[in-house]
Amino acid sequence: MSEEPSQESAEHSDTDQPEYVSVQEVEEVIDENDTGTPEAEDEPMDSTMNGGDNSEGTSGNGVTEKEQGNIEIDLSNNSVAYFDQHEDSIFTVATHPTLPLAATGGGDNATYLWTTHTSPTRFVGKLEGYTESVIASGFTSDGKYLITGDMTGKVLVHKAKKKGQIWTLFAELQQVEEVSWISVHPKQDIFAFGATDGSVWVYQMDESNSPTADLVFTGYSHSMDCTAGAFFDVDNTMGELKLLTVSEDGSIIGWNCYTQQQLFKLNSNQMKGLTPPWVTLDIYENSDHKIAAIGSRNSQVVIINLDAGTIVNVFTALELGPDANIYDASIEGISWCRCANLNLLAVGLVSGDVIIFDTHTWGVRKNMKCQDAVTKVVFFKDSAYLLGSSMDGKVYKWDARTGEVVHTYVGHHMGVLGFGIDCGNRLITAGDEGVSLVYDI
Repeated sequence: MSEEPSQESAEHSDTDQPEYVSVQEVEEVIDENDTGTPEAEDEPMDSTMNGGDNSEGTSGNGVTEKEQGNIEIDLSNNSVAYFDQHEDSIFTVATHPTLPLAATGGGDNATYLWTTHTSPTRFVGKLEGYTESVIASGFTSDGKYLITGDMTGKVLVHKAKKKGQIWTLFAELQQVEEVSWISVHPKQDIFAFGATDGSVWVYQMDESNSPTADLVFTGYSHSMDCTAGAFFDVDNTMGELKLLTVSEDGSIIGWNCYTQQQLFKLNSNQMKGLTPPWVTLDIYENSDHKIAAIGSRNSQVVIINLDAGTIVNVFTALELGPDANIYDASIEGISWCRCANLNLLAVGLVSGDVIIFDTHTWGVRKNMKCQDAVTKVVFFKDSAYLLGSSMDGKVYKWDARTGEVVHTYVGHHMGVLGFGIDCGNRLITAGDEGVSLVYDI
């Protein structure tokens, strides 16, 4: 495929376009000592969130106002910046590994790149060519490539030029009807994606005479939607490329992508007849072991020893009451605590529950509650602090040891569908109203 881009992300001659970030601004060094003050007073944004008249008012100080129909809208906001050029919900956020740069994709069939360290944020580029909502994304570990996928199965790979100032189309893939997820290898220019037809695909960047993304592996052993996947044993020195994938059909497969073989497959036969519809996973690797935690739509959690390909434990995260909605049992987020001497696993559900488990006993340590469905939970680096987003329009920071809410990030007036953390330890949100907010963690 030719490297000639279908969409340049900077056209300096068009004065009607938003101002582009300069190379110097994208490369601006982030002050590592400036991590923000978590308990700072709520502050209003510089201007309206959607770039137009703010008919709702801008109290910005926790004031609750009312519109017609007595609908209460909380306009408090403690973000430090925002990006509002999307015209529909934002479904995915990817952050560059070394630059203060975010890529957000949404229901307007577009991906935007913009700076996260400036206030106001600066527009870097708009990537087009999608035919439906952009729902998955990720940068490679060296920051050279951005991979995005939409709901019609189109996967676009863009390559950075001028140190992140310009992004041009590198490869375009159309192998499936709908992409479910994209996972980028933590150390190599390799990525994988899963599809609603159950298939799994792995590609590697090829910058030879005909630059493109080369197909490395395809797997067809899942019979239903392949809902999540992640690479593991990433420091392997045996020339192996290992990938874990899960499916709505209850199967869990470890792949050796280079040999096209299954390392292991777990299904109802190993789970005493259970076939949980798996939807989310997190992998934890250290010098002692490699383990995966996988959550299902019906509140089941399974712990897998990835070295042996065996089940360590299966348990129910939350027992629903007789009048509860069955959808409340879906586990939308799962995360290992990577802090030394803290053996914790966090699980977030549609019910709004965020449950902390002791990984020695698998008993419940703490149970926190959001006002609406949880959309994502992630432990912040090697700490005991857990970040969780919710459809209640907030992101919470908990101390997982005590269950205490350390800080609440507010400013959205609709649900937060996900978030990312940039290289300056800033929280970047995906708002259902089409706005991304930036917070100091």
